[in-house]
Amino acid sequence: MKKVLLLLVFVLLVNMASAQSQKNKNAFYATGAFNLGNYYGVDINLNYVLKDKYTFKVGYTGNLRVAKSKPEDYLGGLEGVFLLLGTKDPFDQIINYRFDIGRIYNLNESGTIRLNASIGLGYATVREPANWKKRSTLASGFLDRNYSWKYQDNHSFSLIINPKIEFPITDVWGITISPMVQINKYRTYFGIGMGTMLGFLK
Repeated sequence: MKKVLLLLVFVLLVNMASAQSQKNKNAFYATGAFNLGNYYGVDINLNYVLKDKYTFKVGYTGNLRVAKSKPEDYLGGLEGVFLLLGTKDPFDQIINYRFDIGRIYNLNESGTIRLNASIGLGYATVREPANWKKRSTLASGFLDRNYSWKYQDNHSFSLIINPKIEFPITDVWGITISPMVQINKYRTYFGIGMGTMLGFLK
C-alpha cells in the first residue's frame, strides 16, 4: 500500500511540476539509476533545475548486500537456490529518503554534457539480520533454511554526496553516470550509478 501511495504522489508531482516547468522554462525531470559499490541497488529522484543553474532533488535510494553477519555454515535450501533475489535469505539494507541541493555546470558549449554537483541529507534506515539461531535438521528440513534470525532496524540522518554527470541527449531523454557516498552513524555506502533521465531536460 505504501508503494502505491508513493507512486501516486510521484505521478502527481511530475504532472504539476511539468506544467510549471513549461511555463517558466525551467528543467524538471525524473532520474533512475542502478547502483554498484559496497552495496547494490537503485536510486530514483525528481529533479528541478532553476534558471539552468540551481538544482533541487527529492528521492529514494535503496541498496543491499548479502548479510555480513551470515554464519559460514548457513544454507538457504532450495528456496535460496531457485528464487535468488526473491528469496527471504538475509540481506543488509540501507534505505534513504533524501533531499539534495546543487549547481549545474555545463562541460561543453552545447550543454549536452553537464555536471550536476549536489549534496544533501537523507533519513536512513539500516536493516541487518541479528539474533541468529541454528535450527535442527528436523525443523529446517532439506528445502528450508538451517538458521532463523530477526531483522534489526536502526535509523539515522545521512550526509549524501552525489555529483552526477548528465548527458541530455534530447530535450526529454538522457543518460547519467553518478558516483555517490552516503554516510550515517551506522553504515557508509559508496559506489557508482548508471541510469537515465526523463522529462523536461532543457
